[in-house]
Amino acid sequence: MTRVLVAEDDRVARDLLCEILRVEGFEVDAVDDGAGAIERAQAGRYDLVLSDVRMDRRSGFDVLKAFTGQAPETPVILITAFGDVTGAMEAIQRGAYDYVSKPFNVEELRLTVARALERRRLVAEQKAAASTAPPTTKIEDIVGKSAVMLDVYKLVARVAGSSATVLVTGESGTGKELVARAIHTHSPRAHAAFVPVNCTALSESLLESELFGHAKGSFTGAVAAKRGLFEIASGGTLFLDEIGDMGPKMQAQLLRTLQDGEVRPVGTTEAIRVDVRLVCATNRDLEAEVRSGKFREDLYFRINVVTIKLPPLRDRPGDIPILVSHFLGKIGRRDGRSVAALSGQAMPILMKYAWPGNVRELENAIDRAVAVAKDNIILPSDLPPELGAGRKSVGAAVADESARTPAPTVGAAGSLVDDRPTLAELERRYIDLVLTECGGNKKKAAERLGIDRRTLYRALERSGVDAGTTDDDDDA
Repeated sequence: MTRVLVAEDDRVARDLLCEILRVEGFEVDAVDDGAGAIERAQAGRYDLVLSDVRMDRRSGFDVLKAFTGQAPETPVILITAFGDVTGAMEAIQRGAYDYVSKPFNVEELRLTVARALERRRLVAEQKAAASTAPPTTKIEDIVGKSAVMLDVYKLVARVAGSSATVLVTGESGTGKELVARAIHTHSPRAHAAFVPVNCTALSESLLESELFGHAKGSFTGAVAAKRGLFEIASGGTLFLDEIGDMGPKMQAQLLRTLQDGEVRPVGTTEAIRVDVRLVCATNRDLEAEVRSGKFREDLYFRINVVTIKLPPLRDRPGDIPILVSHFLGKIGRRDGRSVAALSGQAMPILMKYAWPGNVRELENAIDRAVAVAKDNIILPSDLPPELGAGRKSVGAAVADESARTPAPTVGAAGSLVDDRPTLAELERRYIDLVLTECGGNKKKAAERLGIDRRTLYRALERSGVDAGTTDDDDDA
């Protein structure tokens, strides 16, 4: 029988994890701290470990280290309510199989467990490769702990160590250059140059000179020889932003450079060998551009070795409070001032807005709000007018003044200061939501939650709700 170890200091989360795994037919052992899990690494044999990151008496990373050293064939899945880029990268690069954020989706957790066990079966006779030390440079400007962003972090961590060409896609303002820098910073090329160039900002002739360099006198104004960016980036990473805007001539020259590994400066026949890791970005649909003949298919296949797709901000609204906190702290450090706080009345406005300019637009909005706010408290009237909060009625003005009194605020430390629910509270809210959607039918709610009814009843009882002695909706 498959044996699974669960290390989780929160009783509700531990019971829920154990129940999910036992329903799958696994033999489950549970401990309530990291030290207990580490003891099991020394004494027991497990097929899989699920461990919380933040626990008393040793962290999840300590548990991961123990199993990596003593039972490297055992995959470890880390679970945490504090998902961020540093944690995701550190987890993957230290050898974790995956990194899951709370509150977790039951079905997604089941799939992750199944994939981990399948991988274990495939590599059961092999020893895990020695884990490499994580990079010391922190990627602090990529912010968010939504599931889609954690997937981005994990993919960045996995591709950073290779030399594969990466294509980063996403709308303007989603942070494509930050991802490119993260790949470089966490790669073996981190000691060399990261060279960004915007393909939209330069004409085709200027872009050719910028990328490949030119000889003295090769064209009007070429008063001296110039090294190209490919040559400058040799040994490091060249980031071509908005590559979809590159013209046909440059596409052909870029393809030749990628095939040959050398460049020829404008006005010369001399070939210069270059060793460049290429990361490209675009907000265009390059597949559609290929079909329409605007982008070379052979070049597309060359640059699309690994694709990282960045979600628009409207698809990850749960990251908005985290981003706001990050930007408030960043602005405070930049300006040498105390960190501003966001009033509770302002946050719903930020959450409802569609953010067509994505993270960049949000940062600009917070920068503007901090600049105009009085008393270092950001009110709805301090936000840009396009967010729908720029004009104030008399009533709104009174509300603004009320908002200056102690109220739910967002500061640099995190989200709503007086609204930090526990995992148990999150579980209760989620169950209430599903029960409401199912019209109070507990059978349907349990099916939608991916748990059996006994687990649902226990969760309701933990929340102080009378689950009833009989199931009136068996036949519903």
